[in-house]
Amino acid sequence: MRKPAYLHKGSKIYLVAPSFGCTTEPYLTRLAVSIKNLKKMGYEVIEGPNIHLEDGVAASTSAKARAKEIMDAFASDADLVLSVGGGETMCEILPYIDFDKIKNLPPKWFMGFSDNTNLTATIAMLSDTMTVYGPCAPQFFMKKIRLSELDGLRMLSGERHFEGYPKYSITKSNKERPLWTYRLTQPKIITPHKFKAPVEGTLFGGCMDCLINICGTKYDKVAVFSAAHPEGIVWFLEACDLNPLSLRRACFQLKEAGWFQNAKAILFGRPFCLNEEIMEINRFNACLDILQDLNIPILFDIDLGHISPSMPIMTGAKAKVSLVKGNVIFDYLD
Repeated sequence: MRKPAYLHKGSKIYLVAPSFGCTTEPYLTRLAVSIKNLKKMGYEVIEGPNIHLEDGVAASTSAKARAKEIMDAFASDADLVLSVGGGETMCEILPYIDFDKIKNLPPKWFMGFSDNTNLTATIAMLSDTMTVYGPCAPQFFMKKIRLSELDGLRMLSGERHFEGYPKYSITKSNKERPLWTYRLTQPKIITPHKFKAPVEGTLFGGCMDCLINICGTKYDKVAVFSAAHPEGIVWFLEACDLNPLSLRRACFQLKEAGWFQNAKAILFGRPFCLNEEIMEINRFNACLDILQDLNIPILFDIDLGHISPSMPIMTGAKAKVSLVKGNVIFDYLD
């Protein structure tokens, strides 16, 4: 796969709003502070025309205008195309994205989280270019960049070794305190299934809410992508709006669509429905009941997902994934 050049002092970051724009708190204030912080770090920041809009249907603006902003960013001399947020209807831009053109342009990074799976996954599949499933622009607001945000910048700058975090957070920010940061208070427990030795393969995945929406459409080229990577796919998956029953159905859908035929392992992040149980179905048996006959290693509750902090993961990159003393470790091989 094509790997864009790593960032350096003076690199250009092009901000885009392929889903929501930053118009409400805490995102509005956070984005303003993040832009200042990124500039202080030595990056040049280009603000796309949609990042402060909210005139679309559950989106910054129309699907065509959002797609144009993406295409303009990829045609620019920027080094990183960075989304300003997730959202709900990013899938609607896909008919207007020219993936062949992106494939034929000089490669540049795209990074975003949640709804941005619609591009982190499809650009990897359709444009043969690595992407980063990682923090959006407003997350760089802290005085001292740390944890997942720091790792996102480290990854884009060429670092190859990443470890999970000591604890996780159940606290949330609010519009009255937009610059308040989350606190790591909850002890994490990663639950392995058949995961003993490190596994190696090409990383692919994202938010399951988005992936099941892509599954079966013309943008679903998982079979082609998988065939191009005979070393096997290490899947990373997390969920936002899916409850335990929805998780079970999602695993069934992706499995029956053949997505896991070349899977070396599956890494599940902490779902937003973390401790929810419906009819004795929880996040563990929802997935294991469907996937255990794959006879592959599975990890549950790695530091990934909508419960902070969430490790950035390079989609399309080869990596070795290890579980050492209850912590997940990624060593990138590309």
